[in-house]
Amino acid sequence: MNAFRPIGEAEAEARAHGICFKNGPPRRVGVELEWLVHDARDPARAVAPVRLADAHRDLGRLPLASLLTQEPGGQLELSSPPAESLTSCVESMTADLAIVREALRGHELRLAGFGHEPWHRPRRVLQLPRYTAMEEYFDRAGPIGRSMMCSTASVQVCLDAGTAGAGPDGYAARWRLAHLLGPVLIAAFANSPLRRGRPTGVRSTRQAVWTALDPGRTTAPEHADDPRDAWARFALGAPVLCVRAEEGQPWTVPPAGLTFRGWIRGQGRSAGLRPPTEDDLAYHLTTLFPPVRPHGHLELRMIDAQPGDDGWIVPLAVTTALLDDPVAAEAAHRAVRPLDLRPYERAPGNPLWRRAARGGMTDPALRLAADKCFAAAREALPRLGASTAIRDAVEAFADRYVARGRCPADDLLDPYSITTATGRVPARTAPLIGKDGRS
Repeated sequence: MNAFRPIGEAEAEARAHGICFKNGPPRRVGVELEWLVHDARDPARAVAPVRLADAHRDLGRLPLASLLTQEPGGQLELSSPPAESLTSCVESMTADLAIVREALRGHELRLAGFGHEPWHRPRRVLQLPRYTAMEEYFDRAGPIGRSMMCSTASVQVCLDAGTAGAGPDGYAARWRLAHLLGPVLIAAFANSPLRRGRPTGVRSTRQAVWTALDPGRTTAPEHADDPRDAWARFALGAPVLCVRAEEGQPWTVPPAGLTFRGWIRGQGRSAGLRPPTEDDLAYHLTTLFPPVRPHGHLELRMIDAQPGDDGWIVPLAVTTALLDDPVAAEAAHRAVRPLDLRPYERAPGNPLWRRAARGGMTDPALRLAADKCFAAAREALPRLGASTAIRDAVEAFADRYVARGRCPADDLLDPYSITTATGRVPARTAPLIGKDGRS
């Protein structure tokens, strides 16, 4: 394929349609973990970019099974290889994290599990053309894009798309269930209630950031009988974030509102843009951030980074159990049915997803659904061959949080709350965007 040959509209639709849902029986598991990096002695002290650069250079020499990358604000991401089981995925990532943590200790740094940076302003430390263009693009709509780029971290669960047929293993059923579970996962694992040292009034500030960001690339595709059709329409109808250039040259941020379909149709000519190619389409797909992203597999992107060294194991295990075990999948459907959520109705901007981000497990309907989903996952984990350590971690989380109507964010909020006649409420809040217009 000639990388410089312009791609046509029908070809682009076929490519987007065909490459994002690879069919086969669900069996592989992966996880992508984003971490904030804090000073080991004083987490509220901003880490100088040169320290982050030195540490990342040393981390690049480590013998890891996972791919290690750095995000624009200095966050570290470890992306596991596809594993044949949940247990092998957890064991591989746990080993890699131990190596990374030991190396960071030599730099007096540590990995911090928060969905949103709790103390520092967004600050971009990577000066790559991709991120310079991304910042310019998002700055058109205000500072929220910088928060997304530089201040957020997540647990992204990656599971096979599923078979071509009907039934719980079919990719259409798994795509739908992943969206139905979204608000339950947000509420149960919310872990980002602080900004610049004060509560934001939202238990998942990270999710609130994504909800406020560029709906044309972050909203779930509209419902269709075949999600491949919906994804192809979404991908070509999404705005173009940037146009890559030769090495050493700045990347171009196209005119506002230019979609990939419009680019194909020549609507970028007045801005001097060349016609798009197949490589441009492939890159464009990496700039789309809906809550469930098809990358051949399904990538669930709505879960906050978790506290502790191994807190990430619980959302990975619960999500895998609910999607990969047929009995648990049916139980999950029954659990979320009372929520009356149409899964493609403007997620993550619809009322239920917003409630999940704001209230977490204080929402009675979401708490009940989460309790049932966790019960189904706990029953399914032995059937999936999950290790005792994984099952114990899920059990402990359910007892500490789900059974008590709490999420990890509540631990962070306790020092900031006061007791009133109606319960404990935050004593002070800091809005997501300050009066100075900065995030």
